[in-house]
Amino acid sequence: MFLFCCVAIATSQTHSSDTTQVLSRDTLISNMDDKLILQQTQQVEVDTLEIVVDTLQQKEKSSRANFKPDPTRAVWMGALIPGFGQIVNKKYWKLPIVYGGFMGFAYALSWNNNRYVSYKNAYRDIIDDDPTTNYHVEILPRGYTLENYPGGISVYRDRLKTGMEQFRRYRDMTILLSIGYYALVMLDAFVDAQLYDFDITPDLVLNVAPARIQYNEHSSKSAFGLHWSVRF
Repeated sequence: MFLFCCVAIATSQTHSSDTTQVLSRDTLISNMDDKLILQQTQQVEVDTLEIVVDTLQQKEKSSRANFKPDPTRAVWMGALIPGFGQIVNKKYWKLPIVYGGFMGFAYALSWNNNRYVSYKNAYRDIIDDDPTTNYHVEILPRGYTLENYPGGISVYRDRLKTGMEQFRRYRDMTILLSIGYYALVMLDAFVDAQLYDFDITPDLVLNVAPARIQYNEHSSKSAFGLHWSVRF
């Protein structure tokens, strides 16, 4: 009886072990199938993303190839809004140069005009007979008064007049240069739009190289120089 129980227990354990092994193998296969499906899904997503990116790049290239700015529109838009002609031509890298130039001229105009106004007010105060107008005293160099100024009041008055005329000339010159710069920005927009599709190929080559130049075929004398050629 005892022997029969031992055999039954061993048989039960064998069946249990076989069942556990079958379940483990089925679970492993199921996990491998899930991983394979996941990898395939991820690969499909990557392929789809690559196709979308490639399509967008082709559309962008096609858009650039078919883009042709209107020179007239570029000029008029640049005249209404400084720098907008460069935006119309899609030359965004020029905007810092354009606005940097305008900011420089604006600063120069403001500085020269302020100096001109200061010298003008001081000169106006020093030539009138009103003792309450003393702006010319306020802008005296540090450590100087009207009494100890080199050359006296007359020299200081002439200096104020010269400074007023000088900074007025600088201010007017800055205005003219600003107008010229404004016209140059519009001209750049027009030329850039006009030559947007100008063909620049690798065949346009300038070759410069050192060369030995012989005077004539009957002479042994020669000189060294530069040989250049243009291929187009």
